[in-house]
Amino acid sequence: MGRVTLQTIADEVGVSRMTVSNAFSRPDQLSAELRERVLAAAERLGYAGPDAAARALTRGRTGVIGMLLDTSPFDAFVDEAAVGFVRAAAAGLAEAGYSLVLLHANREGEIVPTRDVAMDGAIVYSCAPQSEGVADLRRRRLPIVRVEGLPIDGVASVAIDDEGGARAAAEHLLALGHRDIAIVAAGIEADGAPLHEPPASDWSMTRGRLRGWYAALERADVVPRIVATGRTAADAAARAGIRDLLEAPPTAVLCWSDLAAVEVLAAARETGLRVPEDLSVVGFDDVPMASRVTPQLTTVRQDLDAKGAAAVGALLAMLAGQRPEPLAPLATRLVVRGSAAPPRSEDPRGRPGAGLPGRPTATPGSEPS
Repeated sequence: MGRVTLQTIADEVGVSRMTVSNAFSRPDQLSAELRERVLAAAERLGYAGPDAAARALTRGRTGVIGMLLDTSPFDAFVDEAAVGFVRAAAAGLAEAGYSLVLLHANREGEIVPTRDVAMDGAIVYSCAPQSEGVADLRRRRLPIVRVEGLPIDGVASVAIDDEGGARAAAEHLLALGHRDIAIVAAGIEADGAPLHEPPASDWSMTRGRLRGWYAALERADVVPRIVATGRTAADAAARAGIRDLLEAPPTAVLCWSDLAAVEVLAAARETGLRVPEDLSVVGFDDVPMASRVTPQLTTVRQDLDAKGAAAVGALLAMLAGQRPEPLAPLATRLVVRGSAAPPRSEDPRGRPGAGLPGRPTATPGSEPS
């Protein structure tokens, strides 16, 4: 038998081609008995259904949304924060009848071309505005929503309050009595030396968190040491930088992610430092691992489900021909657990400390967990 088409099924059942089409795409137009006859004939003849590309051309929609990443999946999904956001966005799109396709870089950092991928719109996740992938999407005049990353002219944006969350984390450590504080961050150049001003970064998340940390620390006349990590804080260079920092340990470390904080916890164990007795550690994101490690992480919570829903909502509004309203940054909040405490009066390497032994206390605006 040659290629089976809608007309083949129509001839087999003795109905019109439109009736066969409706059996697949508009079942409410047929009686249950007639639809069963059509589908049974299609199965018997080996017909899988209407061609997806042809249906997309007819409707003017593909039912597919792209998500652009500027890293490979091997790197992008090391951090549970990225995984949580993608999961939330995919769930929201599925409820609206859309599928999600990932548009990503290869292991050499080259963006896989997006110009030939059929899609109705895209979510640009933490990508540089000058990215070739972003340029491809904009040339196609597709509806785009930016999530994190630096602003892109004319593109709707979804972001969290990085600055406010980081400021609350730094204020918590200051309230506990810490004055020798280090920062571990990605997207910067730093070698562990004290820096009076925040280093430059092309990453909007890092910029916002640096602004928040420094806003609190400067008011207390604290100059932090800064350690740079790779994209994920889970590579050999990042671990070496953290180990170097702990050779002359601060009393506390502010981390740009929970993943970075977990690396600090591991390095502390390797060097014989106890957390929080010898070293306080504060993360950012409140991903599931934050409450699974020992001690549980004090961290800044961002609502990944809300971020995914906001991105999907803005994109669906554009697909419906609406202009999405500008969105305020989504709220973050400090979650106090067991990884931060007042500093010892003397640190484990024999240097005078800035505080006295004690237990963790919550600061205004924080929540215990």
